[in-house]
Amino acid sequence: MSPETLEIIKTEYQAGKADFERGQYRQSVQHLEKACALVDRNSRLGGEIQIWLVTAYEAADRRKEGIALCKQLDRHPHLDIRKQSRRLLYILEAPQLNRRPEWLTQIPDLGAIGDNDSHSRLGNAASTVKSSPRPRPQSEPVDLTQVNTKDNLFIWVALVAVILTLGGLLWFGF
Repeated sequence: MSPETLEIIKTEYQAGKADFERGQYRQSVQHLEKACALVDRNSRLGGEIQIWLVTAYEAADRRKEGIALCKQLDRHPHLDIRKQSRRLLYILEAPQLNRRPEWLTQIPDLGAIGDNDSHSRLGNAASTVKSSPRPRPQSEPVDLTQVNTKDNLFIWVALVAVILTLGGLLWFGF
């Protein structure tokens, strides 16, 4: 493999990982597929790229392709890649749980808000926060005639119990 090809592979691999972490799963799949096409699939790097590709397939709603690739990785020459593929396959083949709608929180689509509208709303919200600072509660001075200042003997009882315990341990030679 030439150094130029290796550089292209690493660039596509890093771009695929970065797109995945930003939530751009389709672009991540494209970058990882390009890297996978150029790399030796039986190498350690090839296995890592394919593992990332499986997770990108799952995130891009292409589960069947991810499962098929996971099954191929079960015969990979590197033990770590085989272990990861088995774990991923176990997760991908797990049954989907049914979720009731009342368990889910609906997140509104903010893509419909225009750029100018969102800036004006943010500006108004920021100005209202700045204009109304929270008042701090004033602490009142404590009247010492109302406070119980008598000794409650707890410290003395605890100290005597500790001394008796240590004395007993020394006496019996533990």
